[in-house]
Amino acid sequence: MKHQELISPLDNRYSQNIIDLANNFSESNLNKTRFEIEIDWIIFLSTQCGKNFKSLSIAAKNNLLKIKMSFDDRSAKRIKNIESRTNHDVKAVEYFIREEMEKYTNLKKYQHLVHFALTSEDINSLSYAILLRDAKDIYLKKLDFPIKDLNIKSKSWASIPMLARTHGQAASPSTLGKEIKVFQQRLARQKNILKNIKPLAKFGGATGNFHTLYLSDSNINWISKTKKFLSLYKIDQNPITTQIEPHDGIAEISHCIQRINNILIDLNQDMWIYISNDIFKLKLKDGEIGSSTMPHKVNPIDFENSEGNLGLSNSLMSFFAEKLTKSRLQRDLSDSTVLRNLGVGFGYSYLGITSCLKGLSKIQPNKEYIISELSNNWQVLAEPIQIIMRLEGLDNAYEEIKEITRGKNLDKESYLNIVNKLKIGASSKEKLMNLTPLNYLGISSKLAKY
Repeated sequence: MKHQELISPLDNRYSQNIIDLANNFSESNLNKTRFEIEIDWIIFLSTQCGKNFKSLSIAAKNNLLKIKMSFDDRSAKRIKNIESRTNHDVKAVEYFIREEMEKYTNLKKYQHLVHFALTSEDINSLSYAILLRDAKDIYLKKLDFPIKDLNIKSKSWASIPMLARTHGQAASPSTLGKEIKVFQQRLARQKNILKNIKPLAKFGGATGNFHTLYLSDSNINWISKTKKFLSLYKIDQNPITTQIEPHDGIAEISHCIQRINNILIDLNQDMWIYISNDIFKLKLKDGEIGSSTMPHKVNPIDFENSEGNLGLSNSLMSFFAEKLTKSRLQRDLSDSTVLRNLGVGFGYSYLGITSCLKGLSKIQPNKEYIISELSNNWQVLAEPIQIIMRLEGLDNAYEEIKEITRGKNLDKESYLNIVNKLKIGASSKEKLMNLTPLNYLGISSKLAKY
């Protein structure tokens, strides 16, 4: 099938943007991971699990490692060919390993240990945990870029005063840097949460009770042994499961990525509004077109693209968390096809980050307009007026100032006129007289550099 005929835009239009994630979540890499686990398990049983398992010679171990390192496109195709007959993906991997072991005379006596005492869900559980572990690393490295970029912007723009808006209306001033800092801090917090969520795996056999391992040798602490095996992959064990690991860890990852998506959507929407309100200008790029019929247009298309992709990711992440944590009794197979789409949820979020970064690289503060807008909204100083009046002990300060400012646009002259008429002390009046919309900023500049 030609590249442009693939149904998913992740596989055609956007494929170059998500290469690392695509490779990680590919069918080939899933089978490669299963393949490696199965071989490592043979080695582990034969070297660390007691006298009931035939000791592995150095030569035999080296041949197993040679097989493990030999996985390539031919291997992936052969496994798929076997699966077409077995209609079972994990069993296809097992049969392929047996075929490879046939090539070495000193490995034939270990063939009975391929997939020994395991259920396919043990292999799948650990495989998906490994894929998620690596996907998290890829994703977190990507997320670092907007976090760092926003941090630089918040510090660079820390002292640019701007009119804040609540309910879309003029509100107490802020600085551009502080408003950007809010998003940087939110993303950094979720990054740390995601970093500390560890995918879990089970290795307890058909219904999670270690039947076959216990039968193999009842003197071994198989919970401890399998925990040690999983630790080889830096994966935590869930020892209390049904036939499947219940996927609560996947739900935690999904929910965290949802929160990251929502923060980025919030950022995209604010950037879109700032651009439409002339707070930001967009840098021009030669050759770009904003409209097929209106030549003058420069659109915030990257923020819009990001918002759409993040929304797609949210839909999938929400479904993963909702679906995967439920299974009928010991297990049903409805999770199998869902798990294969984990990469799609990651992929759309990753794309959303990429587009948001592209949008952020094009914005520049329209300082002249920002200062002009703030300078034309002296009514925002109604807040400090009533606060100073309260400090002077005037109980009805809020109500009094509300009467003369609510819904009105004040300029410098009308503001000073209100202050001059106040029955407050000289020092308080002087403090208010020295206030302007441009310097009533609280500690917003410091917060931007926090």
